[in-house]
Amino acid sequence: MFKHVLMCSAMALLLAGNAPASQPAPQPIPEYDIVIRGGRVLDGAGNPWVRADVAVKDGRVVRVGRIGGHGVKEIDARDRYVTPGFIDMMDQSGGVLLKNGAAENKLRMGVTTVIAGEGGTPVEASQIPAYFGQLEKQGIAVNFGTYYSTTQARQKAMGDGAGTPTAAQMEVMKTEVRKAMEAGVFGVTSALIYPPSSFASTQDLITMSKVSAQCGGFYATHMRDESADLVKAVNEAIEIGEKSGAKVEIFHLKAAFAPGWGKLMPEAIASVNAARARGVDVAADLYPYTAGGTGLEIIAPSWVWADGIEKGIARLRDPKVRERMKKEVAAGSMPGWSNLVEASGGFGNVILANGFSKKYAPYHGQSLEKIGATLKRDPADVAWDILLEGLPNRSVALYFMMNEGDIETALRQPWVSIGSDAAASEKFGDLDALGLPHPRAYGTFPRVIAEYSKRRPVISLEEAVRKMTGWPAQRMGLSDRGLIRDGMRADLVILDPATLDDVASWDKPTAAPTGIETVVVNGVVTIENGRHTGARAGVVLRHGCRAGT
Repeated sequence: MFKHVLMCSAMALLLAGNAPASQPAPQPIPEYDIVIRGGRVLDGAGNPWVRADVAVKDGRVVRVGRIGGHGVKEIDARDRYVTPGFIDMMDQSGGVLLKNGAAENKLRMGVTTVIAGEGGTPVEASQIPAYFGQLEKQGIAVNFGTYYSTTQARQKAMGDGAGTPTAAQMEVMKTEVRKAMEAGVFGVTSALIYPPSSFASTQDLITMSKVSAQCGGFYATHMRDESADLVKAVNEAIEIGEKSGAKVEIFHLKAAFAPGWGKLMPEAIASVNAARARGVDVAADLYPYTAGGTGLEIIAPSWVWADGIEKGIARLRDPKVRERMKKEVAAGSMPGWSNLVEASGGFGNVILANGFSKKYAPYHGQSLEKIGATLKRDPADVAWDILLEGLPNRSVALYFMMNEGDIETALRQPWVSIGSDAAASEKFGDLDALGLPHPRAYGTFPRVIAEYSKRRPVISLEEAVRKMTGWPAQRMGLSDRGLIRDGMRADLVILDPATLDDVASWDKPTAAPTGIETVVVNGVVTIENGRHTGARAGVVLRHGCRAGT
């Protein structure tokens, strides 16, 4: 018996030695490119969050819910929010993306799509198809759409001076707009506080906007006045939309007039609500800061530029002309000119941001009033001296013209979206391509959540996300973006609510935000662990318009 047991044991060992080695369990074949696990999903439509997985394949969201299959890349999103990618409704990156398509400061804010073109395209209308092609060939990390400027068309037809276009010149302008629309721009823009755009009449703008409207396009505007005549300017924008049929987008809605704080914004909102009630497709965007940033040239009355830029520069050098200008600056705004010094409450609230010269670099961050006192010069003279010294660059300042109460009032409107009025930086950590040290270039989108949902409950988190995702996508006709639903483009953001903060400030305007860990563009991880992966998965967004319409 004992011998038999030994023989059986030996045979078992022999057989075991001849058996093939055990193989590792086969790994499941991934069904998806990415699976984001266990996040609090905010769909972008304003709904409360739900706990769900999100699966991505071939650049699209293919399933939301409990997902048993695996992804090539698995991302743990527990204790994180998963949102659609943010849409910047007023971007200034049209030129810089040709130099560097990384757009890291945009992506680090969670922005996956930008709509540019307040000042138009960096090329004329006939060259827009080639411009779009170049962006696609070089590669861009964000989705990019743009408007075309009515001022570009005007300059093509009649130069940069004042005047009323002839019938022939208007035909040229309409032709340029039509070319741009057929190339895929989203509509036309104006920037009516800046010459030569300010020389365009309401009727000129209606005529050109009709061409945009034929393609279902926009009339988007930096209005003629955002200060004392804000309501009048809002009504002009509404009139242009109502008479042309174009959708109206009001850029960076603000009540930029210290004497009118608390009064002008509610009146402007009432005008928009009344227009919407009678069927005018009008809405607005804003950036959540109390200072605007623009060039020092705005401190010169518009008549200075009426004969073009060269003659305007010559007038700025003339002491006699300056005396007249200084009297008008002191007197306040006049028809056709928004006096931003008055709107800011004086030169003490106009801060030199970038003079583009070694001579004035030591004065960056100081008010024009203080610089004037130091140099024993009139602050207006200081502004124009800096402007001339910085040429051919555009010297810029921060104009503290708004208050938080009006920003809160505007943010509460369901038709208000978010636009940074900032460009991508050619190099991350540097100023944006405008050369303007304003925190909006690095902080706008996280600030909407961190400041207005977390630190003070002006709007809910769901509403903050809707304003930056689902609403602007619907507004721009981007029917496959802005929501986390099956079949939508996979533009996604994963953020940590505990650490989310805008960080960028007036003292440190290029500080990177915190709490935005992962950003996916068209199904490709582009920000990972808070760092750019180098991916260039963005696409050019073309607004549809049939040739010949």
